[in-house]
Amino acid sequence: MRVEYINPFVESAYNVLKEVLSVEIVRGELYLKSTSMPVLGVAAIIGLAGDVEGRVLFDMSKVTAIQIASAMLQSMEMEPIEELNDMGKATITELANMITGQAVTKLHNLGFKFDLTPPAIFTGDNMEIADTGVEALIVPMDLPFGKIEINVAIRERN
Repeated sequence: MRVEYINPFVESAYNVLKEVLSVEIVRGELYLKSTSMPVLGVAAIIGLAGDVEGRVLFDMSKVTAIQIASAMLQSMEMEPIEELNDMGKATITELANMITGQAVTKLHNLGFKFDLTPPAIFTGDNMEIADTGVEALIVPMDLPFGKIEINVAIRERN
C-alpha cells in the first residue's frame, strides 16, 4: 500500500476531528493488519473505486460513538443523544463523509482519480471485517471520548 494513499486520510481525520469536536487528538502508532479483525462496535465504511480500490472504515465503541455524536449535535445547538439512535448514526456517518471527502480532495489534487460509495454504518457485538486480500493500515486516534481507529485498505487497480 502506497503511503500517498494513507497520509491524506490520516491528516484529514486529525483535522476534521479536531475542528468538529474542539478537543485534543493524539494519533497513535500506525500498524498493519492482514487477517480478519474484530470491529469495536460501531463502524462507518466507505468504499473506493477507480484508480484504486478498497475501503476506509471508521471504527469505534458504541459509547465513543454516542459521545462523539452528542458533541457534534451540541455544537450545532441540537440536543445530545443518550443512545445510538438514527440521529446518532447519521451524525457518525456524516463525520466519516467529512473525513473521507477531505482526503479524497487531497488525493484528486495529487492526480489520483476515484469515486466513493455512500457511507454505510454497522453496529453490533462480535462483528468482524474479513480479509479482502488487501492489507489494512490502522491509524488509532485517541480522543477524550475514547478511541477511533481509521482502518484504510486500498490498492491500485490492476
